[in-house]
Amino acid sequence: MKLAILDRDGTLNALGDGFIASPDDWVPLPGALEAVARLNHAGWHVVLATNQPGLGRGLFDAQTLVDIHAKMHRQLAALGGRIDAVFYCPHAEGEACNCRKPAPGLMEQICERYGVEGDEILVAGSCLAHLQAAADLGAQLHMVCTGRSAHLDPRQPLPPGWPPGTRAHASLGALVDFVAPQDGAALPVVA
Repeated sequence: MKLAILDRDGTLNALGDGFIASPDDWVPLPGALEAVARLNHAGWHVVLATNQPGLGRGLFDAQTLVDIHAKMHRQLAALGGRIDAVFYCPHAEGEACNCRKPAPGLMEQICERYGVEGDEILVAGSCLAHLQAAADLGAQLHMVCTGRSAHLDPRQPLPPGWPPGTRAHASLGALVDFVAPQDGAALPVVA
């Protein structure tokens, strides 16, 4: 099974001012939803793993999160794409849990649900914590220079602290160009 685990904020959607606390706050990044649809059409299952500390801080409730993701799913469906599942950590910063990235809990839950080993998954996101959560599992790590990493140049070496073997891409679309070229001949993913 080809399984890609994406971060949400900064990878699929713009970061916005503070938390994405309503459907109106959720604005897709240019080309990101099309990139997910291209992954799907190339045979990839796509899952989100996202920290949602706004829940733990009481800034929005679970129904609002469902509404935000419903908007995302509708926009993806209109492009022929889909996200199979959304795994999220509802805890605020400082709460003791194993699911808040960079802890590996969400990644482990996803691997268990899909019956895959960590080294069989592709993990992509714009923040260091997302990639750190999957690094010890042996996942194929891909950083996209959007969101929190927009200041990085994918042609330059990553700064110290990024997990070894992380590949950098200008955007989610550039990552998809790498793993699922338009001509249909998928390249092997290398860590």
